[in-house]
Amino acid sequence: MSLTAGIVGLPNVGKSTLFNAITNSHVLAENYPFATIDPNVGVVEVPDDRMNQFVEIFHPKKVINTTFEFTDIAGLVKGASRGEGLGNQFLSHIRLTDAICHVVRCFDDADIEHVEGSVDPVRDIEEINLELCIADLDTIVNRLAKVARKAQTGEKGAKEEVDVLQKLKTALEAGTPIRLIELSDKEQAYIRDYSLLTAKPVIYIANMSDEQIADPEANRYYKTVKEFAAKENSECIAICAKMEEELSGLSKEEKASFLDDLGIKESGLDQIIKAAYHLLGLRTFFTVGEPECRAWTFHEGMLAPQCAGIIHTDFEKGFIRAEIYSCEALFEYRTEASIKEHGKLRVEGKDYAMQDGDVVFFRFNV
Repeated sequence: MSLTAGIVGLPNVGKSTLFNAITNSHVLAENYPFATIDPNVGVVEVPDDRMNQFVEIFHPKKVINTTFEFTDIAGLVKGASRGEGLGNQFLSHIRLTDAICHVVRCFDDADIEHVEGSVDPVRDIEEINLELCIADLDTIVNRLAKVARKAQTGEKGAKEEVDVLQKLKTALEAGTPIRLIELSDKEQAYIRDYSLLTAKPVIYIANMSDEQIADPEANRYYKTVKEFAAKENSECIAICAKMEEELSGLSKEEKASFLDDLGIKESGLDQIIKAAYHLLGLRTFFTVGEPECRAWTFHEGMLAPQCAGIIHTDFEKGFIRAEIYSCEALFEYRTEASIKEHGKLRVEGKDYAMQDGDVVFFRFNV
C-alpha cells in the first residue's frame, strides 16, 4: 500500500538532514537553498513493539515489518505559487503525496543562513501555507470556470459542485487551508480528485538543537509552533534532525542506550513515522508463525476480504472466513493452542471490519 508523506519547509530548516535520518541514506544536505532539486523517496519500517514480541514467541525464520514512504521535496521560497525559486517543481511534487510533514526551524545558529534573515517558525509556516493556498485557489478558479458553464446547461451535479467550489474559493482567498474547512462527505467527494495541496493533513516538525531536545518545552520557538498546530488540530513533534541523523547510524542497542542517557523514551524519527502512518488512517494486521512473522498495512474500516486481498488477490476472490485473535491474547496466553482453549479465537466472515493488532489466518478457495 504505497502512501507517501512529503517533507517540506523553507530552505535550510533541516529537511534533507531529517531525510538522511529517515532512510539512513546520504542525499545532498548542504547549507544553501535548493540543495535538494529532485524529490528523494525513502521507504522506512514502521516501528512496532508488537513485532518484537512475536519474534520472542515464534522465533521465525523471516521477519517483515510494515513500511511507509517519505519524500524529501525541494525547498520553497516566497512566490513559489507564481513560479519563484523551484516553485513549480515543488508544487507538482507535493501534489503526489498523501500527507505533509512540515519542518520548521526552531533553533538559532549564526552559521546557518535563514532565507528570511531571522528565525520565526510561525511566520515560516504561514508563508508556506499562503503559497499553497494561492496554488489551490488557481486550481479552484480554473475548475469553477468550467463547471459554471455546465451548471448553466443544467448538467446533473454541476450546481452542487459550483457551490462547493465557491465555498473553497472564499476560504482560500482569506488564506484558510482547505483542511480547516468543514465539508460533508458529499462535498468531499466533489473535490477528491483535485489533488488540492491544503487539503492534505499536516504534521508540524519543530527542528531544534541537540542542547534543547531533551526539554522541548523550554524552547520558545517550539511553544509557538505547538500552539499554532493545536489551533488547527494538527500534530506537533519536536526533533533534533542532526541528532536523528547521527542516531540512524547506530545499532538498535546503541540507539536505545543513547536515548536513555538523554532521558528520551522515543526518538523523534519514530514519533514522526508513527504519526504519519496513523494520520492517513493506516492500521496493521499480522500473519505469524515459525516460517514468517509479517505486518500488513490496511486502511481503517477495510473488511476482512479486502485485507485478504492485500496478501494475494486470490485470497479475496475465494474468501471463506478469517480466523482471528488479538495480539494481546497471544501475548497473554503465548500459544495458539492456549488461545483456543480460552475461547479467544474468533471466526469472522465477509462483513468483519479488521482491527489494528488482529492476528489472522485467511481461509479461501479458488
